[in-house]
Amino acid sequence: MQPPQDDDAVDLLAPVPAVRTGGFVGYARVSTKGQLLDRQIHALTEAGCIRIYADKKSGKNAEREELWKAFDLLREGDTLVVPSLDRLGRSIQDLIAIVSGLRKRGIGFTSLHEALDTTTPGGRLIFHVFAALA
Repeated sequence: MQPPQDDDAVDLLAPVPAVRTGGFVGYARVSTKGQLLDRQIHALTEAGCIRIYADKKSGKNAEREELWKAFDLLREGDTLVVPSLDRLGRSIQDLIAIVSGLRKRGIGFTSLHEALDTTTPGGRLIFHVFAALA
């Protein structure tokens, strides 16, 4: 593992992880007890996730135990996969903080609905546009 670099010296469009050496870990969330996780879990399974974590909590709730378990499982070279961006973050700033934290750990991020994949230069560019708009 390489030591963390100064953010100014990092190529912002470089894919992270540079080489996918790990697996896909999925995270799904529904906001209310009446909603079902079935479609999200199916999409994550089809995407090749080796493990899927799911919360039944409002996105406003910062105590999402299953998300924290997913973060604990993820290792350098892995990729966190979500069905859509709104399942992960409570706001654009929250999303940026989460994905930036994953990047610093050498972990990729993919959102299936938006076809956003930070393991590719194009995905990094799109994510930086989101960050700039925030």
